[in-house]
Amino acid sequence: MPRVSLNQKAPDFSLADYRGATVRLADLRGVKNVLLVFNRTFT
Repeated sequence: MPRVSLNQKAPDFSLADYRGATVRLADLRGVKNVLLVFNRTFT
């Protein structure tokens, strides 16, 4: 996948969520989202 520059739309891609369902980036466009990142280096 090519690197995305600032102020440029990300290319569409899909990943499995925690239940195994496929989620596509295109399905989330125009919807407000929250991204949570858990850093495991402190465990």
